[in-house]
Amino acid sequence: MADEREQSEAPVEGDYELDEVTFGPVLKAVRAGDTDALAQAFEPLHAADIADLLEQVDTPTRRALVALSGREFDGEILTELDEGLREEVVGVMHPEVLADAVRDLETDDVVDLIEDLDAPHAQAVLGALEAHDRVAVEQSLTYPEESAGRLMQRELVVAPEHWNVGQAIDYLREHDDLPEQFYHVILVDPRMRPVGYVTLGRIMGSPREVPLTDITEESFRTIPAMQDEAEVAYAFNQYHLVSAPVVDEDERLVGVITIDDAVVILEEEHEEDILRLAGVGEGRLSDRVIATTKRRMPWLAVNLVTSILASLVIAQFEATIAQFVALAVLMPIVASMGGNAGTQSLTVAVRSLATKDLTSANVWRVIRREAIVGLINGIVFAVVMGIVGIVWFGMPLLGLVIAAAMVINLFIAGLAGVMIPVALENLDIDPALASGAFVTTVTDVVGFFAFLGLAAMVLL
Repeated sequence: MADEREQSEAPVEGDYELDEVTFGPVLKAVRAGDTDALAQAFEPLHAADIADLLEQVDTPTRRALVALSGREFDGEILTELDEGLREEVVGVMHPEVLADAVRDLETDDVVDLIEDLDAPHAQAVLGALEAHDRVAVEQSLTYPEESAGRLMQRELVVAPEHWNVGQAIDYLREHDDLPEQFYHVILVDPRMRPVGYVTLGRIMGSPREVPLTDITEESFRTIPAMQDEAEVAYAFNQYHLVSAPVVDEDERLVGVITIDDAVVILEEEHEEDILRLAGVGEGRLSDRVIATTKRRMPWLAVNLVTSILASLVIAQFEATIAQFVALAVLMPIVASMGGNAGTQSLTVAVRSLATKDLTSANVWRVIRREAIVGLINGIVFAVVMGIVGIVWFGMPLLGLVIAAAMVINLFIAGLAGVMIPVALENLDIDPALASGAFVTTVTDVVGFFAFLGLAAMVLL
């Protein structure tokens, strides 16, 4: 029975997708202009689900939904919204509704919201905040974009390093202005420099007389406010941090970063790498046609240039192709196999560079491994294509040519897939942004040159 119950409670594919049962009542309320029905439909939905719904409906429906929701519009929805839609949604919201929505947000969420808005909308959000929250947000905005200072929140819990457990518990019980969620009590010296932190579980599970310094966590480390957010996310992932205090240039405590924000940055970095490898930048489903076209056009232009280079190589062997039409039939196979092999190595290399697993200490070992893998795959598929060339065209020499070209191109693809992103990384160029075009060019040029060059030598 227990097994059956566990199976029945297990999530199935599509459990978290928005379907007619989930968003039907919302859209029905919007079409009817029924505020009460909309509030009732919102009740069981998480802010992230409402944000997904706003991203999926058309613009008129989205604006009608926001206008109708009024004060029922939760500020958390803004933090979950795609960046490209936040400005549109904020522009539709009544100033009083916007004030209510952002007033309960933590400072890091407000900073994340404001930095994607234009000046008028940003000022509207700032004007909705309490004075002390506005000052904290404005201070965070003085830090560079994509830095720890922008990522941190100012709401934190601090205790002097000489306190014991009892004093900490009494402090937590007496204050009603604590953050809604926090994981550590940060210990500071008289100069407000963090010296350690203690989890709430250790505080609640220790006798009152135990000094807080006796139960601090070994994972404690500070984050410089100017550190790049990608490095912050790496530190959280590498050292399994739950939260970390942020310090200024004098090592004084200025904020705290929590695991939820680090996870968001880590996911954004992964998504960014994938999109850049595909040459689509930071495109989103909510982007407009013109913006999407402008973002993709430069990469298509780069691809056109690389295709022309490959065509120039083919043009050098025009006479050879004219005599052996079979070469034109088999050329795409060599180029395609090389391109796929290069992409495989490239993807592994870019991901390893991003996670700092590929370093100067192991780069040559990785290059050697990928080259050997490419060579082995080349030999295996060379045998296959050699047989295909003989059976298909009845030309043993043609089978030998395409087999040799396959070995050469897959070997080079393995080398290029690692060496090109590493070289770009050393030149401070994002490997995910530029590697794909270079690797494709190399595999196309080498593949065509090897295949057609060998054909010219062997068949003529």
